[in-house]
Amino acid sequence: MTHAHITSWALALILFVVALGLHKSGKAKGSKIVHMILRLIYLFVIGTGIWMLVSLGGLPVKYLLKTLVGLWVVVMFEMILVRTKKGRSTSILWIQFIVALVLVLYLGMTLPMGIWHY
Repeated sequence: MTHAHITSWALALILFVVALGLHKSGKAKGSKIVHMILRLIYLFVIGTGIWMLVSLGGLPVKYLLKTLVGLWVVVMFEMILVRTKKGRSTSILWIQFIVALVLVLYLGMTLPMGIWHY
């Protein structure tokens, strides 16, 4: 399940960048289509994350923290795209996104199910 989770969030990150790029280049229809596909990928990211959390048996605090930060990243994806389309300021959202992304990657890689576990 870990590979499915990593694949889904990597795809989400790529689609996020593509949706932003299409919007910035004035291709609203393409941006909207990619944004809708990205919303579907959110479900895979969240679903695989919940599946991994449940497979642990208990609910360790560090994994709950990673879950919350992961949801924060997904919310930032969506808020940045929507506010960009509406022409509103996104600078605070970008700062939150970067902080949340770095934190969730660190937690994901260093927790016992991660690849950098010591």
